[in-house]
Amino acid sequence: MSTQIVYSDEFSKHNNRSHPENAERLKVILDEIKKSPINNKVEFIEPELLPEKTLYDIHSERMIDQIREMSSEYETWIDMDTYVCKSDFETARLAAGGLLKACNNVINGKVENAFALIRPPGHHATKNRSMGFCLFNNAAIAANELSKTGKKTLIFDFDVHHGNGTQEIFYDRNDVMYQSYHLFPHYPGTGNVDEIGIGEGEGFTVNIPLSNGNGNNAISRALNEVFLPIAKQFKPDLIIFSSGYDSHHQDPLGGLKMTSHFYGEIIKKYQKIQPKIVCTLEGGYNLDWIGKCVVSQLGQMVGKVIDFKDTTTEIENIDEIIKEIKYEMKRYWKI
Repeated sequence: MSTQIVYSDEFSKHNNRSHPENAERLKVILDEIKKSPINNKVEFIEPELLPEKTLYDIHSERMIDQIREMSSEYETWIDMDTYVCKSDFETARLAAGGLLKACNNVINGKVENAFALIRPPGHHATKNRSMGFCLFNNAAIAANELSKTGKKTLIFDFDVHHGNGTQEIFYDRNDVMYQSYHLFPHYPGTGNVDEIGIGEGEGFTVNIPLSNGNGNNAISRALNEVFLPIAKQFKPDLIIFSSGYDSHHQDPLGGLKMTSHFYGEIIKKYQKIQPKIVCTLEGGYNLDWIGKCVVSQLGQMVGKVIDFKDTTTEIENIDEIIKEIKYEMKRYWKI
């Protein structure tokens, strides 16, 4: 079975050249894929437009109306960070529909795994607010649709920024688990260790806030000692990766010290728990490295490891955080 990549030129309609989250991001990713040894091992497919009614299961009517109305103008801004272009009501729904199509293809066995090269991103979009470069929450919409068929989804978020929107949407639910490591304190200011969910969702939100300078080694400990043991016990039917490459050590909006090959390592570790995997593009703003980071993950997904010989130094002060998160989680999971 091949690895599918969901992509459309339509995503480039969402574009502000002076903004870090612009259409050039997809261009450099596609260029890197085309010149890589995995280019003939992936299948590109077109996304499908998400029906408008599906948005209401995740987002408020006011929020949806706001994007629809703003999309009738040439370009406007929701806040200081988040812009809306003409036709973005369709473009954002195409992004969400593209991820959902990828998830359905994987969960139904048409392909083993997939990558949704979609824009705009989604993990900051809450129930009631578009924010942080994000309009609708693509991962949340897809996971919620899968839950309607009785499937459990694990969303693993490795963006340098905490996915506050995804966390909020599933905070009281136990059919979708949200795991995240992220720089803290950092935008948007959420994602502390004691944010573990409420009600039926207690224990199904797992946050490991990292310090400036943490990288591969610290994250390996977080994965091996906390994230992976919990994920194995949760037994997801599908894993969605909120793939934010601003956690790379060269990213201008970052502060963590991940190297490009480690993104593939993350995929490798989770494949042992559940090989049905879909990645969806979130952050990542270094145009020299974002394509290489994506190819690292795709290489692991198609079974051909690619190493760009990317190195850095890091700080490994993570003992106290590991201790704290184990204390929080031991009531719910064996770790």
